[in-house]
Amino acid sequence: MPSGTILVADDDAAIRTVLNQALSRAGYTVRLTSNATTLWRWVSSGEGDLVISDVVMPDENAFDVLPRIRKLRPDLPVVIMSAQNTFMTAIKASEQGAYEYLPKPFDLKELIGIVGRALAEPKSPNAQLGDDGGENIPLVGRSPAMQEIYRVLARLMQTDLTVMINGESGTGKELVARALHDYGKRRNGPFVAVNMAAIPRDLIESELFGHEKGAFTGAQARASGRFEQADGGTLFLDEIGDMPMEAQTRLLRVLQQGEYTTVGGRTPIKTDVRIVAATNKDLRQLINQGLFREDLYFRLNVVPIRIPPLRERTEDVPDLVRHFFSLAEKEGLPAKQIEVAALDKLRRYRWPGNVRELENLVRRLSALYPQDVITSNLIDLELSQPAVSAVDDEPRAERDLCASVEHYLGDYFAGFGDTLPPPGLYHRILREVEYPLISAVLAATRGNQIKAAELLGVNRNTLRKKIRDLDVKVIRSSR
Repeated sequence: MPSGTILVADDDAAIRTVLNQALSRAGYTVRLTSNATTLWRWVSSGEGDLVISDVVMPDENAFDVLPRIRKLRPDLPVVIMSAQNTFMTAIKASEQGAYEYLPKPFDLKELIGIVGRALAEPKSPNAQLGDDGGENIPLVGRSPAMQEIYRVLARLMQTDLTVMINGESGTGKELVARALHDYGKRRNGPFVAVNMAAIPRDLIESELFGHEKGAFTGAQARASGRFEQADGGTLFLDEIGDMPMEAQTRLLRVLQQGEYTTVGGRTPIKTDVRIVAATNKDLRQLINQGLFREDLYFRLNVVPIRIPPLRERTEDVPDLVRHFFSLAEKEGLPAKQIEVAALDKLRRYRWPGNVRELENLVRRLSALYPQDVITSNLIDLELSQPAVSAVDDEPRAERDLCASVEHYLGDYFAGFGDTLPPPGLYHRILREVEYPLISAVLAATRGNQIKAAELLGVNRNTLRKKIRDLDVKVIRSSR
């Protein structure tokens, strides 16, 4: 039976009640307070085996108390909760030594598991936050999907683990890679980005590893490669699926042995870089087609991060719009406000170009229109999409499905290409349909899988398998 005293600080009485009941049932002794002053008095007097604290409290911010706790009792695990679900909240929690960060609302079962692990293996304090103090927020969004990304990034900041970022074009893969660098232990080193799709295939090896004078026609002098330029920092390999097989073999050697040779060179060169790769392709399909090395895939895919398309996190659209308007204003463009009805239309748009498309739209609205307030009519004019309106002759699900097929087939669908894209359309579309359907039903049933299975008309074990295979996040209500 678990044992230990848990100190809970939260100014929300309902949260305190729920945590008291859940932790008590799990076998822990619980002490509750609504303020940071009482929490600090308990901690400074040696009470408690673990702290669970909200960030914002009436008298003091938890991030002001946390450094004092770490200094006085470095082995006391602290779990930070917050409804301010931003990237910097997760980063600050991790960098200032919190054992774990949980965005509200949270899963009670997950919290109990975190408490058990923390009491079994208390963590040492981490390094302090970087010099920028969190003023430049690289990632925006409070959706459950983004919260999970923030938590994963926070855990990776003080490691050199290789990361594979997967997501559609325009979702912000490079922003995630930059966040890993800018807030990690290599922040003082260079960040070097290479887009595999933008380099001629016969020049990729030279671009990455450099070349010696006379190595090939036109090599009139020695040239350094991106690995040399990124030494001590982070090398971001974007569109890794477009890397030719010869370069893949060289990259695998670097990952295995930590050294490489220049094109035309013979002396191995030691390298000290963190590799972050990204792709918008299904590398498993490329492996089956013999276009990507399976051993390289496993070397790169140490920590996979999936960036959801904007259509899967449309609740983030208002925050993103405000963020991009603010950036545009800082660049000298006129300040703008936006109607609620206009924001609603933006939330309902499908965003085939993802966050990049939204950012470009906001910049156009800032630059081209004299109005101080962006109206829904202006949004209609810019998007030129009747599907944004509430009334539509074509069922929305059918329309969205057709749009997905159109996007997947790309130029071939439009008549501009002769080659079909890689196979796998059926499973891709099936996932796009099943994921939001199951997520919506689970949200409606507040995480109750028995009720969700009944509503969907499937066996409960089938639903559980779908949740696991599709990586559907189950957020249970604490009410």
